[in-house]
Amino acid sequence: MAGEMVMHGRRADRSESFGEALLGAVLDRAHELPPHLIGPLVADVVERLGGRRPQVLLQDYGQLLLVPLPGKGLTDGEPQAIDASEAGRCFLDAVPVELPEEDGVRVHLPLLDGGDQVGVMAVTLDSVDDDDRRLLLRISGLVADLLVTKHGYSDLFFGVRRGEPMSVAAEIQWSLLPPLAMIMPRVAVAGILEPAYDVAGDSFDYALNGDVLHVVMIDAMGHGLDAATMATVAIGAYRHARRLGIGLSEIYESMDRAVAGQFGPEHFVTAQMMQLDTTTGRVQWVNAGHPPPILVRGHRVAQRLVAPTTLPVGLGGSEPRISKLGLERGDRVLCFTDGLVEEHKTGGEEFGEDHLIDCVNQLERTGRGVRAVARSLSHTLKRARGGHTTDDATLLMVEWRG
Repeated sequence: MAGEMVMHGRRADRSESFGEALLGAVLDRAHELPPHLIGPLVADVVERLGGRRPQVLLQDYGQLLLVPLPGKGLTDGEPQAIDASEAGRCFLDAVPVELPEEDGVRVHLPLLDGGDQVGVMAVTLDSVDDDDRRLLLRISGLVADLLVTKHGYSDLFFGVRRGEPMSVAAEIQWSLLPPLAMIMPRVAVAGILEPAYDVAGDSFDYALNGDVLHVVMIDAMGHGLDAATMATVAIGAYRHARRLGIGLSEIYESMDRAVAGQFGPEHFVTAQMMQLDTTTGRVQWVNAGHPPPILVRGHRVAQRLVAPTTLPVGLGGSEPRISKLGLERGDRVLCFTDGLVEEHKTGGEEFGEDHLIDCVNQLERTGRGVRAVARSLSHTLKRARGGHTTDDATLLMVEWRG
């Protein structure tokens, strides 16, 4: 009989249910869907579900606003402040948020891809039950995957996310970055760069290979295009060495040779390289002239991870000493560049690590995830500086979840 198959002597129903048809409407068209038609596809699926006023909201590069994606069938409107909207609450906590309205219920759903928060999808329904919630979550997951997949094919999403002109150096740095966040069962990572539209020499990279998380943070000397070019070589050399499966000392040496060979002896990149065994919580790292990371335990700064350092990458330092530490479940390690603490607060005083630690302690008390804490910390520090940044200020937070 059509739509059935035999299983253990019984016929199992294989006919298409409403939910499968709804998800299939996305999957069947995803392969050859041009990026600018994502909006109409979302609108069509929402209408089939009985919804209206669909929106896809993307995070701007400064991580301050959620900006509506244009598209036929999508609702436009003004950008929404992440810190002062229901869509922003959904974005920060990565959970659905339902808001009763006069004509129904406005549902906000996180657009998640591997823990990275792409943005928020919003739709209004007359009422919401558990079947609606299940289908909406699955639809939003597919939409997030579509946005990430099609991102490399078009400039549409870059344009939506830009709130102001971007320098060439920043353009290079953003194209170099991995996703700003990764949330996995054993480990979470979140980073942020400032100034978002003019960053040049700061960068970071990470990779989860099996049970081992590999992380690097760098700060190339100078400003502008020269610093961006040096950072590109340093990150490229790091990835090349990491993918060879060699140890931290050999990775340092590989990066050192690449930067020295390309730029000469008067140019350098400070760097911090880490490897975290996500099964045991054992972390080891090499510090090449970089500010020491900070250990957060029990939602308070426990210590600065001061350890032996070697010369910055490019200066021909001796073989680095590898430092080791056993993390406890829930521990967070905060890496940052010197621009975060050497910038001057309003009034002329240098910001300093003590003030940084105070801010970390205040934000950690909120109990929020690493992505929300990293973002809030960066914006808190920028406000304390009067909203101005004369040097790149980058941070990366790693949490061992056990």
